[in-house]
Amino acid sequence: MTNTLLTRHDPAEAQIFHADGTWGDETHYRLLDKNAAARPDAFALRDGARRLTWSELVHWVDVMSADLAAQGLRANDRVSLWASNRIESVVMYLACSRNGYACNPSLHRTYTVDEISGLLDRLSTKAILVEEGWGADVSRHDPFEALRSLPAMRKVYRVPAAREPGPEFPTTKDADVELPASDENPDKVCYLAFTSGTTGTPKCVMHSDNTLLANARDMVRDWKHDETSRLLSLSPLSHHIAWVGIAQWLLFGGEFVTDDPPAGISKLDWILETKPTYIMGVPTHAMDTLAEMRKRGLEKMGTVKVFYMAGAPIPPATAQSFVEMGVTPQNVYGMTENSSHHYTWPDDPQVTICESCGRGGKAYRLKVFDPENPDIEIPQGEVGHIAGKGACLMLGYFDNQKATEESFNKDGWFLSGDLGLIDADGCLRFVGRLKDIIIRGGKNIHPKKIEDLAIKHPNVEKAAAFPVPDERLGERVCLAVLSTGRDPEGQDVLGHLFDHGLSIYDMPEYYMVMTDFPLTPSGKILKRELTEWAKDGRLKPAPIRFAKPKEN
Repeated sequence: MTNTLLTRHDPAEAQIFHADGTWGDETHYRLLDKNAAARPDAFALRDGARRLTWSELVHWVDVMSADLAAQGLRANDRVSLWASNRIESVVMYLACSRNGYACNPSLHRTYTVDEISGLLDRLSTKAILVEEGWGADVSRHDPFEALRSLPAMRKVYRVPAAREPGPEFPTTKDADVELPASDENPDKVCYLAFTSGTTGTPKCVMHSDNTLLANARDMVRDWKHDETSRLLSLSPLSHHIAWVGIAQWLLFGGEFVTDDPPAGISKLDWILETKPTYIMGVPTHAMDTLAEMRKRGLEKMGTVKVFYMAGAPIPPATAQSFVEMGVTPQNVYGMTENSSHHYTWPDDPQVTICESCGRGGKAYRLKVFDPENPDIEIPQGEVGHIAGKGACLMLGYFDNQKATEESFNKDGWFLSGDLGLIDADGCLRFVGRLKDIIIRGGKNIHPKKIEDLAIKHPNVEKAAAFPVPDERLGERVCLAVLSTGRDPEGQDVLGHLFDHGLSIYDMPEYYMVMTDFPLTPSGKILKRELTEWAKDGRLKPAPIRFAKPKEN
């Protein structure tokens, strides 16, 4: 089928990747079909209420494929997902892989209806899965009316919050369907994920089946996962970590479990009930699980053998706790643009697991460059700007040539925006971020958006949103303001932010009024200084919790 999306796919580079085995001929759907043929009655996919075999799953995917085609969608059209961790999201994604559509699953619950509408309008999304009650402000704004009115939209698939497809989503009861031709090109764009830059304006990453599966092939091989493996993703299906997990699952052919415990069931109970061997998440998930285990006097995490953690360094005490209970921590570094490309191996010593992100696999290689000049490589062991090349690298940013070009140095190395070094053992050590961004429990929060809204308050002259370290979540947001005269009350400012469209999930959790800010010679606020002052006690921000107004 003809590709109508402009990407950085290079036939010469593709030939190299196919020759070295990092790319192959599989698509996500072909792997699904292969597993269904080999193990039709084995369990494949589970959410909080349903558990499907491989044969049941491929049947549902085929029915979904036929329904999408009946809406008039053609190859390369965009399909989006805005829902919780439910089976229907995976079904729709795999149907897109079958038909050659680009699926966009990265729509978080924290988005407002207006934000979602803007993102989908940029993509010219033709179809979307939307769950009732899902979104930051859906109690005040009707998402279904807003999304149906988008110019390109052909179909809004509405599903209830309950774990049932409802009347608008196709089911396997629709057995007699005419299937469209399957798109078996593994180099097509199959996945679109919004990832936010330093300004908070989302860029949209494009991946093919091969760029996603390249990293997954490495991880499955190096960690020896097979059809007996059961993977539980504690990261939501709107986060890239979950789709790294989906790719691994399709390759090893075991079972994938979503983070969807029924009401009244804790994450730990869900782990014990579903019996995963492999868990994927962020360090916060690990620390919370360990804390609940200690509270309940449990010494074993059920059947878990491996716990993947990305997004922040693994605290040594957390790693030690896992080792003592027979669970191997997997320390991971990556981005939506290049997946989980660097990771520790099962036989790495504990110091490597705790202090580095390992040596990774053959689908990606790293160099470190001068932070002030990304065209100058610096010696091994020195801290610099992390950059990479390889088979798991994205195909560029959707409809954004400028952002794509600016992400590479002159020699074609993708610039991560992060600082790190390559140690004597060839392992990556993450040091920090060049980006002005706050990561709270794995979620990106953009200071500029908070600041831009804050200075619209009549009593706020200047504002700075900066990270305050937090043992459990990594970072929390502190908002510091300079007043125009009368000091604004914290709850009044937070209410102002909410009224002007800030998601409750991005709300500051510390607040303070200052008399002046540390500034650069050019007059920019030195937010790194504010963070350091909060760390050493020179600043004492007051904790604050947004009191959401009651709805009529």
